[in-house]
Amino acid sequence: MRIITRQVEDQPLTVIIEYPELNKSASDLIQKVNNLNIRFSAFDEDKQIRIDLSDVYYIENVERKMFIYTERDVYRFNSTMSEVEGMIADTNMVRISRTCIMNTDHLKEIRQVKNSHLEAVMDNDEMLIVSRKYLKDIKRVFKGE
Repeated sequence: MRIITRQVEDQPLTVIIEYPELNKSASDLIQKVNNLNIRFSAFDEDKQIRIDLSDVYYIENVERKMFIYTERDVYRFNSTMSEVEGMIADTNMVRISRTCIMNTDHLKEIRQVKNSHLEAVMDNDEMLIVSRKYLKDIKRVFKGE
């Protein structure tokens, strides 16, 4: 594989993927590039903003209200957990509890805690609990599957 980059003035970011045959590596790369375009529409007080998937640390349902957490901010999000799961299929987002979906791109470490639970430490030092039901999903991410 070769990588060619170049700066082009007054043009949007463009990615061209050329391949001799569409194999798993090429398909995976295409999917990763497509995932860069996922954005969420959320609210910060009275204004609506767009949040790129790469900026999301985790999404949480608290008392039937959805919130998107970034490195420093929290935004109100009008959606459901099942709608979010549909949007994030084949991304580095993984469900870690009934009420929380975490972006593993911002995961710093995993610690074992009591009762077979894991504690996920994000790169902003926030800690999330991974429930037993979702242990296999987080382990699958670590294995790179």
